[in-house]
Amino acid sequence: VGDVHRTLLYGGVFGYPADTKNTSGKLRLLYEGAPMSFIMEQAGGLSTTGTQRVMEITPEIVHQRVPIVMGSKNDVQEVIDAYAAAASSE
Repeated sequence: VGDVHRTLLYGGVFGYPADTKNTSGKLRLLYEGAPMSFIMEQAGGLSTTGTQRVMEITPEIVHQRVPIVMGSKNDVQEVIDAYAAAASSE
């Protein structure tokens, strides 16, 4: 939450992507991901998992976890483009 606050104040990107240990990400969608994504998008930014908008995810379980990248539109769009380029090169 503190890192997202800093991102709102000064710009940039907050990222908590999936990794080999936490393949579904680490932040819980209903309690952390969606509320912070809502605030970020209302402030004019973007929030994504790298492949889809966080606010468009329908939860399947209460404690569902998701990877998160959020911040200013231009910076997050660069991350989305990098994910797309990596997926197309595989």
